[in-house]
Amino acid sequence: MRVTGGKSIGGAAVGILMLDTHFPRIPGDMGNALTWPFPVHYRVVRSATPDRVVRKGAEGLLGNFVEAARELVADGVDGITTTCGFLSLFQEELAEAVGVPVATSSLMQVAMVNCLLPGTKRAGILTISRSTLTALHLERAGVPEATPVGTTEGGREFTRAILGNERELDIEAARQDNVDAAKALVADHPDLGAIVLECTNMVPYAADIRVATGLPVFSIETFVSWFHAGLQPRRYG
Repeated sequence: MRVTGGKSIGGAAVGILMLDTHFPRIPGDMGNALTWPFPVHYRVVRSATPDRVVRKGAEGLLGNFVEAARELVADGVDGITTTCGFLSLFQEELAEAVGVPVATSSLMQVAMVNCLLPGTKRAGILTISRSTLTALHLERAGVPEATPVGTTEGGREFTRAILGNERELDIEAARQDNVDAAKALVADHPDLGAIVLECTNMVPYAADIRVATGLPVFSIETFVSWFHAGLQPRRYG
């Protein structure tokens, strides 16, 4: 058997562009490598803090993300994703720049999830920051107009700790913020048939949201698992 090289790193099909953060990356968070049942390769985009990306529209950071994505591809990954749903803003530019599949945002699942539901139902979004999630973010991710959006803003822990890039996180308080926000979203929109989590840091609470609302929950974990399955199909026999 003969094999061909060309990659500095083998076996990691998915490259993850990381925000420059200090908050705890607990299991379930996509920035915790133990979350994934397959190898991933990380690259931190320096200066891309949560505040700058989520609250300030990632202004001036496109070049940083393109450079980091190209480095991941040069190292050997076959596809690129990110640790922030707000980076849907850069979907087209990153895909053009790196020449491999790019999945910037969990929000890209919304239209697909709608296809799974009965005609009387639709997906809703849960985001870390409704006040700064713009129509452009949604448009770049292919989210249908008038999609309901709920948020953890106003809670006592999750949004503040993550966007404030704090070094400590009260996990149970963050869990409650996510559950409360999801329940409020469903109460406001009885026609919801599923919830898509915009924020990649919400994954540890997805199961709790599922139990509290009774609805299927889609996240960056479900999206990247699907993404990886296409980049590196399982071999049988």
